[in-house]
Amino acid sequence: MGYGFGFFDGTMILVIIGMVLSMAASAYVKSTFSKYDQVKSRNQVTGTKAAQYILNSQNIHNVGVQQIAGDLTDNYNSGTKMLSLSEATAQSTSVAAIGVAAHECGHAVQDAKGYFPLRLRAAIVPVANIGSSMAMPIILIGLFLQTQALIQLGLIAFSLALLFQIVTLPVEFNASSRALSILAEGGLLTEEELPQARKVLIAAALTYVAAAISTALQLLRLVLLFGGRNDDR
Repeated sequence: MGYGFGFFDGTMILVIIGMVLSMAASAYVKSTFSKYDQVKSRNQVTGTKAAQYILNSQNIHNVGVQQIAGDLTDNYNSGTKMLSLSEATAQSTSVAAIGVAAHECGHAVQDAKGYFPLRLRAAIVPVANIGSSMAMPIILIGLFLQTQALIQLGLIAFSLALLFQIVTLPVEFNASSRALSILAEGGLLTEEELPQARKVLIAAALTYVAAAISTALQLLRLVLLFGGRNDDR
């Protein structure tokens, strides 16, 4: 008896749940950012100026700040030492924009201080990318050849993507925590504005939580479908 390709059975509910969570988190962060992007900061500082101020205040002088295309595409690259702010963040003086810019600066501070989870995440990236792209082909080959060892290898490869998602969580939460502390100490936002920025950063963090849960559910589904089978002899 062969393995079969039971990709559309009852376990699909796990994938659907993950998709719904991810879409809900994405919609929530967009709506939250949009809401507080309408609230202009009292100090009228742009996201770019806020980022430059924060980096200087933390004695980080080897990180560049640039504007990139897109919406909520903000990121920090530890390899190139470049902090990239999306158009919606770079030129805006809103509470949301300053909060997001400060969050990315939080990653730069992590990098400067040698924050271990950030280094671990950077080390995992190549392996996780290979694992996530090769997992399903390996599993399919294992199913075709009815070789459990290959299926198990595919499951292990897919689990690397989950490992990356899990390691990402403390990195993101810590960056937000650092951002809020820096904003409070530097006076870039008022006491009334800080809770608003916190809501934006919490909403953004929830997208990473949703991504981790979605990946875990996908892995669980694959294990339920293929993890307990034995080779046909």
